[in-house]
Amino acid sequence: MPDVKGIPLDAPLYRGSKDRGSAFLGCQAISLVFSVGHEVSSLLPKGLVPEASPAIAVVGIASYSSSTVGPYLECYSGIQVRDPGGETGFYIPYIYVTTNDAALASGREVLGAPKKLAHITLIREGGLIQGTLERPAGKRLLTLTAQPDQRMSSSSQQMFSARTYFYSVRHLPPINERGKGAVTQLVKWCTARTLRRDELGEEVQFTGPTSLTYDSPSIVDPVHNLALGEPVLGTYEEYDAKLEAIDILSETATPCFPLLPST
Repeated sequence: MPDVKGIPLDAPLYRGSKDRGSAFLGCQAISLVFSVGHEVSSLLPKGLVPEASPAIAVVGIASYSSSTVGPYLECYSGIQVRDPGGETGFYIPYIYVTTNDAALASGREVLGAPKKLAHITLIREGGLIQGTLERPAGKRLLTLTAQPDQRMSSSSQQMFSARTYFYSVRHLPPINERGKGAVTQLVKWCTARTLRRDELGEEVQFTGPTSLTYDSPSIVDPVHNLALGEPVLGTYEEYDAKLEAIDILSETATPCFPLLPST
């Protein structure tokens, strides 16, 4: 199948294979799954509805030591949703990457993932792992701190599928006042993860006390709109992953943003 590549066509930032997807190797990630402390409908595009009531969300910070677009760190927020076909996944309202132009451009252009450049850290100190998101430097948007001191139980593992669907809105703005060139699409994509096994032969998937704080709200980067309700599960994982685009669930060509918000 033909390759996927960005512009300029003779020197693209990224290339991808439609049949092989994108590869991410040596990944380390912490995340917190939690109930959302308020209504989330205003953050969701038409066609997606919260899977639970109250809605369930996830915030995670990951380090990709190697990938088809190079190494980088990422911070993402997701809302668990159900799509028109009845399948469950996470809609991504906010996602940030460190200074990797290929990761930024490929995510936005191919999938519609609303990636922005930011300052992201993921450090380990003793038994704690901490991730931070700043934009710009010094403006701390969130801190995620985990103490992954227990192997994940089989009941907790059931919350995580090896193949997870995601949704995002890909939007091209119009080039003039008549709306020419505008298109808005609801894109479905997925990641398939393979957890790393340690020297004992066990999967590297741990849980433990995990906290999320929104340190400094920003109207420019309102990640705090996913208000923290009750924590459900904190995780630490090491894995390899494959990412692939699945389908365009809806498309419209208008100068406005008809998919957002849903009411």
